[in-house]
Amino acid sequence: MTTGQAVDSERKEEFAGRMVRVVNDACLGYLCSLGHRTGLFDTMAPLPPSTSVQIAKAADLDERYVREWLGGLTVAGVVEYRPADGTYWLPPEHAASLTRAAGPENMASLLQDLALLGIVEDEVLEAFRNGGGVPYSSYPRFQELQAEETGRVYDVALVDAIVPLAPGLPERLRAGIDALDIGTGQGHAVNLLAQAFPGSRFHGIDISPTGIAAARAEAERLGLDNVRFDVVDTADLSGTYDLITAFDVIHDLARPARTLDAVAAALRDDGVFLMGDISASSNLEENIDHPLGPTLYTFSVFYCMTVSLGEGGAGLGTVWGRQRALQMLADAGFGDIDVEQVEGDILNVYYVARK
Repeated sequence: MTTGQAVDSERKEEFAGRMVRVVNDACLGYLCSLGHRTGLFDTMAPLPPSTSVQIAKAADLDERYVREWLGGLTVAGVVEYRPADGTYWLPPEHAASLTRAAGPENMASLLQDLALLGIVEDEVLEAFRNGGGVPYSSYPRFQELQAEETGRVYDVALVDAIVPLAPGLPERLRAGIDALDIGTGQGHAVNLLAQAFPGSRFHGIDISPTGIAAARAEAERLGLDNVRFDVVDTADLSGTYDLITAFDVIHDLARPARTLDAVAAALRDDGVFLMGDISASSNLEENIDHPLGPTLYTFSVFYCMTVSLGEGGAGLGTVWGRQRALQMLADAGFGDIDVEQVEGDILNVYYVARK
C-alpha cells in the first residue's frame, strides 16, 4: 500500500472476502478434478442418498479417501449431506455440470488442468525472471486432457453445427474433397469427419509423435481407410487441399504467421480454411466481463503463451483475440472472412476464411 494513500475500509473488507472465496474455490477445483478422474461424480449421479461406504464400494475406491472428499464437497455446497443417516446425495442439477453424461456442459473435466498448471509453476516463475518460456515436454497428460476437453464438443457439434458454418461445405465433403487438419493432436476431430464423410480424404498433422500414434490407433479401431496422420511441423505444409482446419491451435504456435501463410499457399482457389479459436477480444478492456476471462489469461501464462515463447516464438497467448486473428488472416492473403459462433459455446469462435 502506498504511503499516505486513503483506504476505503468497506472496499478493503469486500476484497478480503473475495480472496477467501478464491482460496476456497481453488481448492474446490482440485476436489472436483478428483471427482471427475475417479469417476465419483458419475457414480453418485444415479445413486439415491448413500453412505460413504456405499459410494466407495460402488466406485471401487478407498472409503477413507471418499469420505474426506465428500466432506469437502458437502461444505462447498456441491453434495448434500443428511446427518440423521449419514448419507450423501449429488443433486441432478449439480450432476448436470459435473458428469461425463453432461457432455460439453461438464466443467469438472476442465478442472483437471489445475493440477497440470501447478506442475510447471516453478518453471513459469523462472520465465518471469529471465524471459523465455516453458517447453512442451514439461506438460505430462496435456494432449490427453486437450483431447478429452475438445472431444466433448466435437462429438456433439463438429459434424452437425461447426462444419455447416461454411456454406456448402457439408455437401462438398459428402461429394468428396481433400482435407487437412493442422495441429491435430490425437486426431479425434479428423476421425469424426472421416467417419461422417467417407467420400472425402482426410490428413492430420502434428509435431507430437505421441499424439499422432493415438490418432492412428483410433482410426484403426474405427476401421477408417480415408484418413492418414503424419508428424509434420504446421509451418512446413506440402500438397494442396480443398479444406484446411485448425482447432484451438494457431495461438499456441511459435510461428503462427508463417503457418497461416503456409495454409493460404496450400489451399486451392475454391478452398475453405476453417479456424476455431478462443472467443475473446484483442483489447483487454473488452474482456473484463468475459465469463471465462481469468481462466483464459491463466491458461495463457501457464501454457499457451509460455510454450510458444519457449520455442523462441511469437507468444500470441490464449487471448490473442478476434481483431488480431482477423488481421493475421488478412495478412496471409485471406480476403473473405466470416466470423461465426455455435450456440451454447462460450469458449470458441470460428473463422470461415477464403482467399
